[in-house]
Amino acid sequence: MTGAKIIISFLPFSKPVISEEEIESVAEVLRSGWITTGPKAAEFEEAFREYCDAEGAVALCSATGAMHLALTALGVGPGDEVITPSMTWVSTVNLIVRVGAAPVFADIDRNTLMTSADTIEPLITKNTKLIIPVHFAGAAADMAPLRQLASRHNIVLIEDAAHAAGAEYRGEKIGRRGSAVFSFHPIKNMTCGEGGMFCSDDPELLERVRRLKFHGLGVDAYDRTMQGRAPQAEVLEPGFKYNLTDIAAALGLGQLNRLEEFIEKRSLLARRYHELLSEVDEILPLAIPPYPMRHAWHLFVVRLDVERAGMDRETFMKELKMRNIGAGIHFKSVHTQKYYRETMQLPDGALPNTEWNSDRICSLPLFPGMTLEDVDAVAAAIKEILA
Repeated sequence: MTGAKIIISFLPFSKPVISEEEIESVAEVLRSGWITTGPKAAEFEEAFREYCDAEGAVALCSATGAMHLALTALGVGPGDEVITPSMTWVSTVNLIVRVGAAPVFADIDRNTLMTSADTIEPLITKNTKLIIPVHFAGAAADMAPLRQLASRHNIVLIEDAAHAAGAEYRGEKIGRRGSAVFSFHPIKNMTCGEGGMFCSDDPELLERVRRLKFHGLGVDAYDRTMQGRAPQAEVLEPGFKYNLTDIAAALGLGQLNRLEEFIEKRSLLARRYHELLSEVDEILPLAIPPYPMRHAWHLFVVRLDVERAGMDRETFMKELKMRNIGAGIHFKSVHTQKYYRETMQLPDGALPNTEWNSDRICSLPLFPGMTLEDVDAVAAAIKEILA
């Protein structure tokens, strides 16, 4: 740690790593004349399906779009309840409310920030239509008990895998089994600029999502046999417009080819963080789950022990920023956001582990373009702040 470099330019908590080859592949699409959903989107869809060893995949313009289509395809609506954690990004809960269903929040494990079958089972009622567990920060949720629970109660599971591209559970890629929604937002382990993917082993659900993504037409926006939309295509049901463009898919293909390399680098940086922060009593990294899994290290999340530190999380993050170090919050729990605080009115302490973490979590810089020296500098800055 001695001699840790001083950060001269701002170190963001995340930054996409895009190669010149990927930039050129996007330029080739622009020159091709076919820039919306076309052959590159189809190629990316198939490549990601193959990477996850999934039965099927549908490329979409965002994970939010993918989740919206999944809710619609499953017929989730008024009178239904959807169980999911409050420790998640607001988009999922917004969608549950928008389709007319009621979100039901499950508390999380205090140290992994993920739900479990034990926390979810007491919340199941006759109105429970869907369970959405969240793979958090690149770690995989314990899916075997969740799948058994869902099967026993005949409830559908959709995995929120926005953090989990490349993560594995018991030797299988997330996306291999069941249904999962992935995100390719710029802060994720791989990016399309914006983009998402829906993977599933349910052929009927896949067919419905594929149809709904492009206006409800009877053929895809890019039909693999017609080389374009057939003129006789008709609307089979009212749909949306959530298709992924070839511009985005070209970038996604390049990123997917480097995903394993990215995860290897993220893992190296995470190990260095663990080594250096083990000496700092006020900083509590998330626990690594005990069951067999591969961590994709999307985020390096710590909790600030505000009592020991003698400062709140906002002051700590401000001090980091003064030292040219960016940090994030993943997440302020949904039930503490203004709209949900006022409409759901959950009493304080209703979700104790969620609330404890929501006040303390902080995401430190982690992306493949960082160096070990960057990690050393972040750790040195943390020690200086807390001293």
